[in-house]
Amino acid sequence: MSTATNSNNTATNFNSKATNIVWHDAAVTPAERQDKLGNKPCILWYTGLSGSGKSTVANAVDRMLHDRGYATYLLDGDNVRHGLNKDLGFSDADRVENIRRIAEVSRLFNDAGLIVSTAFISPFMSDRDSARALIGDDFIEIFVDTPLEECEKRDPKGLYKKARAGEISNFTGIDSPYEAPGAPEMHVQTQGKSIEEVAKQIVDYLIAQNYIK
Repeated sequence: MSTATNSNNTATNFNSKATNIVWHDAAVTPAERQDKLGNKPCILWYTGLSGSGKSTVANAVDRMLHDRGYATYLLDGDNVRHGLNKDLGFSDADRVENIRRIAEVSRLFNDAGLIVSTAFISPFMSDRDSARALIGDDFIEIFVDTPLEECEKRDPKGLYKKARAGEISNFTGIDSPYEAPGAPEMHVQTQGKSIEEVAKQIVDYLIAQNYIK
């Protein structure tokens, strides 16, 4: 049985309910796609508090990579909840399922040869570990480390104000925990730096690790 457990001991069964299904290999291999696209596919998994700068940094990196001619795609937390995950709320169980679906979609994009950015709070370490196990060696965890005080000061969507007023429940950092990564591939800080500086730091990492030229 495959399960993921979050910090509040909520377990979600990842077993498939479908039966009589067989995996079919594609005629075009991942290696062939990689050769054609000119980059090594990977998942840039941005994690951090709301307001930390995840989406802003992810978009800046995506733009830099696109301008260099690489095949990319960005999965944004709010955008995905408008469609694929619009049936999910913000309970612990729904957060687990939200990340599971994103990991599965990311793996498909990865198989297609793209450099995928995912900008989600993904607050539970166990969920990120499950995503890493699913995706494999091309999972690059990027901890956008911005202090809670700074995130509240920015509060671009007014969510912290609502959470403090009790208008929003289960809000990460206020009445729901955020479990910071212990050993991410990249640990970046946005406070006191320009978005371009942070984005270049990530692009330089991809060059150093031979994902791009």
